[in-house]
Amino acid sequence: MSLDEIIENFSYLDDWEDRYRYVIELGRTLEPIDESARTDANKVLGCASQVWLETHVDHGGQGEPILSFRADSDAHIVRGLIALILALYSGKTSADILATDAEALFDKLGLSAHLTRQRTNGTRSMVERIKRDARRAAEETVA
Repeated sequence: MSLDEIIENFSYLDDWEDRYRYVIELGRTLEPIDESARTDANKVLGCASQVWLETHVDHGGQGEPILSFRADSDAHIVRGLIALILALYSGKTSADILATDAEALFDKLGLSAHLTRQRTNGTRSMVERIKRDARRAAEETVA
């Protein structure tokens, strides 16, 4: 699902309970990652739940690298938050990823005010990992 569709769907939901259920539904749309990807190297540190993130970098062409991500978690709400983050960042260039503020999206959707500190820290850890991978991909392209 595209980020624009997600934002539009959120605009129809008036209360937090409905938004919470919608986030869980988004998590159900994630493709599960292979069991072989559930490694320590793919584990996102700083999340209270188990979260694994696979990063794929496409260096094809002469332009900037394009990064795509797959991720999974053992918690339903976290899977939904992952779906939001992937809609925001996956399929983008490293420069676009580095310039995009996930916190602004979470504020716009009204999620920031309702997430626990642990969930907020976990999403921040995921975003930091995605941005670190984007910086690394950009540096490898220059080298």
